[in-house]
Amino acid sequence: MRILLKLSGERLSDENRAYDDAVIGGLAEQVKKLLADGNEVGIVIGGGNYWRGRSSIGIDRPKSDQIGMLATVMNCIYVSEAFRTKGLSTRIFTPFLCSTFTELFSKDAAVAAMKDKSVVFFAGGTGHPFFSTDTGVVLRAIETAADGVFMGKAIDGVYDSDPAKNPAAKKYDQISIDDVIAQNLQVVDMTASIMARDNKMPIWVFDLREEDSIIKAVSGNFNGTRITV
Repeated sequence: MRILLKLSGERLSDENRAYDDAVIGGLAEQVKKLLADGNEVGIVIGGGNYWRGRSSIGIDRPKSDQIGMLATVMNCIYVSEAFRTKGLSTRIFTPFLCSTFTELFSKDAAVAAMKDKSVVFFAGGTGHPFFSTDTGVVLRAIETAADGVFMGKAIDGVYDSDPAKNPAAKKYDQISIDDVIAQNLQVVDMTASIMARDNKMPIWVFDLREEDSIIKAVSGNFNGTRITV
């Protein structure tokens, strides 16, 4: 199974630092098990532990998004190195030249790396402003013919309204992508939702910090939401 993981940058941080090494180490152990079970793994990481562009004031949106793209590059470099200390082989691809820090994205090179059991990090989003990392992970999943997108977020699934504002919000165990779009359920970016629908790419949404959350999501035995296509 070829898996594309979307990891929340905010869920990789702690109160005092941009990174929580215990959390990242736990993720590495989960990914190691996925690889041992015969899966191939690609990863996209959000940049929210460094930069929330939509909340910035007085900054040109394209420039703000560029800062966010660079935040994802920093995250991928850090997490990649943390994974290497756990014995994993890693590669980092970006859609723009980034000196010797990363490799320029190529579908063929990325797929070959995953087949060779390297964990492939897709940093820098799509390389263009106005697209979220949700859209970026769905795009890379489609390009690399992944079997599904697994989104580890700061929320444990898809709700019919914001549970932070509505204590009576209903959580879905399963929901179609058409209903996500029709109800404008914003746990998954709208552009990403439409791309997933048009390209038949299923999505699993779960709380990244739940114990063994990635393994549970991949096995289907999890507490999040499966978005069907």
